[in-house]
Amino acid sequence: MVDQEEKQILPYKESVEIVSLGEGKEVKIGASIAAETRQNLIELLQEFKDVFAWSYQDMLGLNTDIVVHRLPIKEECRPVQQKLRRMRPDILLKIKEEVKKQFDTGFLQVVKYLEWVANIVPVPKKAGKVRMCVDYQDLNKASPKDNFPLPHIDTLVDNTAGYSLFSFMDGFSGYNQIKMHPEDMEKTTFVTMWGTFCYKVMSFGLKNAGATYQRAMVTLFHDMMHKKIEVYVDDMIA
Repeated sequence: MVDQEEKQILPYKESVEIVSLGEGKEVKIGASIAAETRQNLIELLQEFKDVFAWSYQDMLGLNTDIVVHRLPIKEECRPVQQKLRRMRPDILLKIKEEVKKQFDTGFLQVVKYLEWVANIVPVPKKAGKVRMCVDYQDLNKASPKDNFPLPHIDTLVDNTAGYSLFSFMDGFSGYNQIKMHPEDMEKTTFVTMWGTFCYKVMSFGLKNAGATYQRAMVTLFHDMMHKKIEVYVDDMIA
């Protein structure tokens, strides 16, 4: 028998350069772009740099007439109040810092006398930082599934074939740009050493968050999809 050569398919990596648009705003563009195209692209980005969100303060959020996130509960499910879990003091301080940042940005509000209460789950990141996630397992089990479809990735890839220039965009804190319905905010409550808070915006980890986001993108870009833009949740290719 002849041993078949093992073939490994690796992603194509293109060299990029960082371009400053002023005021500390930077983007990455392909280093191999033709000089004239490069100049036109930079001028375009500089002209419309204000349409991008560069910080939490730039995030106005989507109009609630377009989309809000709902959390319906199955009739047979009762609310669950998780007890505060123990954490290392150094992790607690990092969580406190993240809670303060989100509160100051307007993502959170203080709440009392809740039916649903979840715990924070710290997820380590690079450089010693911590991502603050919330354990919404109990809440998610009690919520029915939203069957709004996500697109097939292989189809999206096929649709980009034949084009010579792409722009890859990632929604800046995309989920947080969709607001929670006022009636469902308190269901997102989580407990900390410093009190209980709930989200005013859609949080990562909530059931159907991806479906809600995709529905919003289809509403916004329906007349451009499969022509000039492809969208998979908060990842877009123009």
